[in-house]
Amino acid sequence: MQQIKGTLIPIGGNEDKGFEEDEIHRLDYVEEGILAHVVDEAGGKQAKIIVIPTASSIPVEVGENYLAAFATLGCKNVTVLDIRSQADSEKSDFINHIKTADCIMFSGGDQSKIAKHIGGSTIHTVLLERYKNDEDFVIAGTSAGAMAMSKEMIAGGSAAKSFVKGAVKMRKGLGLIPELVIDTHFIQRGRFGRITEAIAKFPEATGFGLAEDTGMIIKNGENCTVIGSGMVIVFDGKTLTLNNQRVLDEGTPMTMANLTLHILANGDQYDITNHKVTVLPIEADFI
Repeated sequence: MQQIKGTLIPIGGNEDKGFEEDEIHRLDYVEEGILAHVVDEAGGKQAKIIVIPTASSIPVEVGENYLAAFATLGCKNVTVLDIRSQADSEKSDFINHIKTADCIMFSGGDQSKIAKHIGGSTIHTVLLERYKNDEDFVIAGTSAGAMAMSKEMIAGGSAAKSFVKGAVKMRKGLGLIPELVIDTHFIQRGRFGRITEAIAKFPEATGFGLAEDTGMIIKNGENCTVIGSGMVIVFDGKTLTLNNQRVLDEGTPMTMANLTLHILANGDQYDITNHKVTVLPIEADFI
C-alpha cells in the first residue's frame, strides 16, 4: 500500500474562531487553538489556505467567518471557493487553486453536500493525489467537513435511537482515510450509539468520536495526535466477539460485545495501523 505523505486534521466542530469572550469548551485563545494548529501544519502565516463552505446552508457567511478567523492569526493568503455543484468542481480556476494550495479547510454543515458536489469530480481527484503524494499538503475539516473524510461516511441518523438497526444513514464520503469512520459534535449531541452502529456495520474500520473544539492531526494516514480542549473517543471493532448487525431485521435493537474504547485527551496519540494508544505524560505541556 502506498505511503500517505499528507496531513489530515478532522475537527469536531465549534472550534474557537476568536469571536467569543466566554467559551465553555476552549483551550485558551484562538492563537493557541485548533485553527492555529491548522496554520502551523500548513506552513505558517504565509500559507495559501482555501476555505470550502460547500456543506453549509449559508456558505457566504461561513466563508467570511473563516476569512476573519484566519486573519486574526495573521494569514493573508486565504481564498473561499464557493462550490455548490459538480460543475463548480470542474472549473479550471477552482482546480488551479486546489493544485497550488498549502491547506484546504472544509466547513461544517451537511456532509452529503460535499459528497454530492465534490465526490467523483476533478477537484476530488486532485485532493486525493495531493494528499497521497505531497508531504506539505494539509486537508482540514470541521464537523461535516471532518465526517466527509471517511470512505464510509455517516450521513445522518437519530442520536437517540441509533442503536436500532438502520437508524444511521451511511453513504460514500471522499475516501481520504478509508480506515476511519468519523463523527463530530460527539459529546454535546450524544452520538455514542450512532457511531457504534456504524462500526457494527463496518467493523474493519475504527471510529473517531470528536468532541467540539477538538481534533486530530493525522500524519501519513496513521499517526494521530489529539488537539483542542475536549476528548476523542476511539471505537475499535477488531476485538468484537458478538455483533448481530448482519442477521437482524431493520428496526431491531442491536447487541455488541467486547467493543474496545479509548478516551483520549489533548496530546495523546493513536496509531491507526497498530491500534495503539500513547498517552501524554502528566507533566508534559498541552499542545
